[in-house]
Amino acid sequence: MKLLDELLPGCWLITPKLFEDARGRFVKTVQETFLNAHGLPFKMREEFYSSSRAGVLRGMHFQRPPHDHIKLVSCLVGEVLDVLVDLRTGAGYGRSASVRLSAENAHSIYIPSGIAHGFLAVSDGSLMVYKTSAEHVLSHDDGVRWDSFGFDWGIADPIVSDRDQSQPAFSVIQTPFAVS
Repeated sequence: MKLLDELLPGCWLITPKLFEDARGRFVKTVQETFLNAHGLPFKMREEFYSSSRAGVLRGMHFQRPPHDHIKLVSCLVGEVLDVLVDLRTGAGYGRSASVRLSAENAHSIYIPSGIAHGFLAVSDGSLMVYKTSAEHVLSHDDGVRWDSFGFDWGIADPIVSDRDQSQPAFSVIQTPFAVS
């Protein structure tokens, strides 16, 4: 595994160990000792996935304290435009970053607490896998409206859930996150 790029403070694009031969590909997606050795604490408590057709936009989601969590996300099938926005008070507040995740590049993103996360499915059947350091608690689930923080998604009319469409705008949220 290798840290490729720090997308936002503490948000790392990671390339896994890949083993390819005539049979296909073997990918090691997470290794706790590697992450910890690089100052990225992670102990998986829950894993889930979503499948989306092209044009589906999911986000921007986060969990409020005390049920906030670290995420490790990757795209196992297809391709997505993965987007992050920093909700932590301080100099980086409101900064966004994006990167393409795909089955082909096999990259993952380490997302610390205090970062809202979302993605746009670029291809049909895009399969995103999320590993989290805490279990999801519905009463602490929150979000920021996808089109309210100045990011250009590159699509005029994405397919967005009613829930995501009705999230509060970035300009009115009261962040529960401080810079650690």
